[in-house]
Amino acid sequence: MDIASMTSDDDGLVAVPAPGHLWAIGVISLLWNAFGCYDYVVTQIRDPDTMAALTPETVAYLNAMPAWLTAFWAIGVWGSLAGSVLLLARSRHAVTAFSLSLLGLAVSQVYQIAGGRPQEMSSTAMVIFSGIIWGALLVFLLYAVRMKRLRILR
Repeated sequence: MDIASMTSDDDGLVAVPAPGHLWAIGVISLLWNAFGCYDYVVTQIRDPDTMAALTPETVAYLNAMPAWLTAFWAIGVWGSLAGSVLLLARSRHAVTAFSLSLLGLAVSQVYQIAGGRPQEMSSTAMVIFSGIIWGALLVFLLYAVRMKRLRILR
């Protein structure tokens, strides 16, 4: 990279042009996190098709979910979506959004484990999927931290 392709920001710091992988990771994270938001919305509005696919035990669990837990679930999914949008906007605040999302995920998962989640939510497939969710969020967060350190995010 040559000096001529760099620009200065308001603080006089050199801003680095966005690498192609930023756009690829940003779009992948946006699509991944949009699915989490979709799942949240259809569950919250009690979409009949979505509810019909669940066991009565899981529907009862969702209906009994305390409001504060729903709030942490919302922080988790919407924080990740915001992180993706902020990453694509090259904003350093993507780190904060992904961090808040991680908090929402952690609180939600601890409650599910401690609160006796339904058998359907304890299946091997669901445990593996939860691990994938954790892994994806950590990758997005660590990626945003790295891009911030490299001053690709402003």
